[in-house]
Amino acid sequence: MTLQKLMSLTRKAVDEYHMIQPGDKIAVGISGGKDSLTLLYALNGLRRFYPNPFSIEAITVSLGYENFNLEPIKALCHELEVPYTVIDTEIGKIIFEERREGNPCSLCAKMRKGTFNEKARELGCNKIAYAHHKDDLIETLLMSLVLEGRIHTFSPVTYLNRMELTLIRPLMFVDEADVKGFMNKYQLPTVKNPCPADGHTQREYAKQLVAKLNHEHPGAKERMFTAILNNNFSDWPERFPKKFRTKSEKTSATQLL
Repeated sequence: MTLQKLMSLTRKAVDEYHMIQPGDKIAVGISGGKDSLTLLYALNGLRRFYPNPFSIEAITVSLGYENFNLEPIKALCHELEVPYTVIDTEIGKIIFEERREGNPCSLCAKMRKGTFNEKARELGCNKIAYAHHKDDLIETLLMSLVLEGRIHTFSPVTYLNRMELTLIRPLMFVDEADVKGFMNKYQLPTVKNPCPADGHTQREYAKQLVAKLNHEHPGAKERMFTAILNNNFSDWPERFPKKFRTKSEKTSATQLL
């Protein structure tokens, strides 16, 4: 995937779900993986020409593992001229050594998100961006259906009342395969996740299930994604697809892309 295609798909999500308004300051969560670094590239590129001026801050919540080398990411943020903050925590020690959680992912995610949100507010951000892509939305739908007995997945935009932050997911139209292609093409300085539970989660099971369904029924993944977009979830914002734009808005979008 080229940078042009990445920004085009990101622009599509931002436009259709009104993710960015003038003056927004957006905190980008950087885990060190391919998804978060792709999101960083996407928003950094978009901010250079998007009609609604906005700024970004990159933030990493370190779980306290010694073999988590963030120097390549620091260098990338310096190159992109994006402020970068690393928050050192002992979340890993608390979960795996002190509490010895049998199902650590839920608590870990809650603690990481709380730490990240607090730092975003401290830095003056009014929005936060997560790097969930198309595959994440589909996998979450399956996990919700199979494990919880309900039809639900991430919303493109969510207002967090307690923190007074708006969460956006600008990569929602991007396939994971394209993220991998982008990582390889632009040689993103990814950092391996040191978490002991990495690769042994319910999400990994859902990922394999989606791949199996799509292999046995070609096009199944795209049909599931279309069903998500057309489902009218109660917590999703109203969508503003391109076909409803005015002539002047279409012209402007074409010029910018």
